[in-house]
Amino acid sequence: MADITLQNVTKRFGTTTAIDQVSFSISDGEFFVLLGPSGAGKTTTLRLIAGLEKQDAGSVLFNGEVVDTLAPPERDIAFVFQQYSLYPTMSVYDNMAFPLRSPLRRTPEPEVKRRIEDVAQKLRIGHLLARKTARLSGGEMQRVSIGRAIVRDPQIFLMDEPLSNLDAKLRESLRIELEHIQKTRGSTTLYVTHDQIEALTMADRIAVLDHGRVIQIGTPHDIYDRPATTFVAQLVGTPRINLLEATRSDGALQIADSPITLPLPDSRAAFPAALKLGVRPEDVTIRADGPFAGVVALVEPLGAETVMHIQAGKRMLTSTVPGIVSRPIGSLVQFDIARERLHYFAADGARVATQ
Repeated sequence: MADITLQNVTKRFGTTTAIDQVSFSISDGEFFVLLGPSGAGKTTTLRLIAGLEKQDAGSVLFNGEVVDTLAPPERDIAFVFQQYSLYPTMSVYDNMAFPLRSPLRRTPEPEVKRRIEDVAQKLRIGHLLARKTARLSGGEMQRVSIGRAIVRDPQIFLMDEPLSNLDAKLRESLRIELEHIQKTRGSTTLYVTHDQIEALTMADRIAVLDHGRVIQIGTPHDIYDRPATTFVAQLVGTPRINLLEATRSDGALQIADSPITLPLPDSRAAFPAALKLGVRPEDVTIRADGPFAGVVALVEPLGAETVMHIQAGKRMLTSTVPGIVSRPIGSLVQFDIARERLHYFAADGARVATQ
């Protein structure tokens, strides 16, 4: 396998800067996720690493060696695209065998057979090997596409939203399988997604991209519990974080347009006069003796939890409650906010350090 390093990589398309001085490193055997909305530059980054695009500035390195002049076949990577990119007139077996039979590899047929059968068993597509890919479902085609990448045993796997076209149940199943295969094989994997659940559950580390820039790099725990900006805070977490305008006054925070007042942490001297307060929905707790009160505006039962929307003054807060809870719309509810779990942001969206 290999480690990957991007050093101040920039890519422009005409007057549009798709990637702006992006730098990060991926360790050998790491599952690294690029997370961001559409247009953030995730796929372009992947294509630059694969050699399908040429950067305008900066360098790409594998194992410390610059690979900028190497053609895609020379980089020993496997690319799984969002679209399946299979040969419809070939069988599943021949699609998976295709990269192994290329002039670059010329793998002996017994070894081709061994690899295909081993990967097919892991992806549960062994019964499909003789079938033409044109007769497969979308989920089956994506399994074949992933299998074709795995049989090559490359030094780097690049995956561009491979599960985005699948239904929710199949997406969850394949996500678990991909994570298991990556951990057991120890393969260096760069995975692109806009789905924060995929990122949080699969990644060793996550890089959050926005408009071609890296906003934050960290473990899933870092990204969720210490978001560097309000953009990251809103991108990760379901339901979305509550962001409340607040002002500092006499060692306390007054939430705008609401009766909620919260104490500042001990490091209040570092706090600006006006800021944004981030409160995760799970940190808004419904309690009969809660110090705050609001009116139930909407209740969304989801089975394992209930999402409750509470209006306090003119502000709306989202709370998650375990199990299925029934509260009449318009009824009064008492709640509390976990002080130790609050997130503080300056007016420009940057995190305010509390220590």
